[in-house]
Amino acid sequence: MASQSNSRDYKKVLESALFVSGRAMELEEMAKIAGIGSIGHAKKLLAELIKDYDTRDTALKISEIGGKYSLGVKNEYAEMVGSLAGAPEISKSSLRILAYVSKNEPVMQNSIVKAFGSSTYEHIKELQEKEFIRAMRAGRTKRIETTEKFREYFGLQ
Repeated sequence: MASQSNSRDYKKVLESALFVSGRAMELEEMAKIAGIGSIGHAKKLLAELIKDYDTRDTALKISEIGGKYSLGVKNEYAEMVGSLAGAPEISKSSLRILAYVSKNEPVMQNSIVKAFGSSTYEHIKELQEKEFIRAMRAGRTKRIETTEKFREYFGLQ
């Protein structure tokens, strides 16, 4: 009986971590927070938690995107409550660059600079800080591409 109670407690900690973090989390990170030594056991508990949400009459769901898990609102309710989330904290110029990267990825940083000017560097830095893009060295420039967080944030799966 004690192990069943521990499993419930572990599931509650996993659920709490997803709720409080407000972001997608890797299984390893959640297992560490919950004090679960086995990734396999954590995965089993998370699968049970996902099933609980699927069978419960609730507006919330746990989604897995790119090996990370997040707690969010089911699609049928997202439109109704989406305005409560507020506007993204991204400048319009950065948003334009993000759209360009998304459409053309992977794209070289020097081609973004040619298209948008030298102020591009600070916008790329902002987008990297918000983890919407990643930049990898490619010779004298960088190769820019979007991240899982970008796809999750904008509902692209």
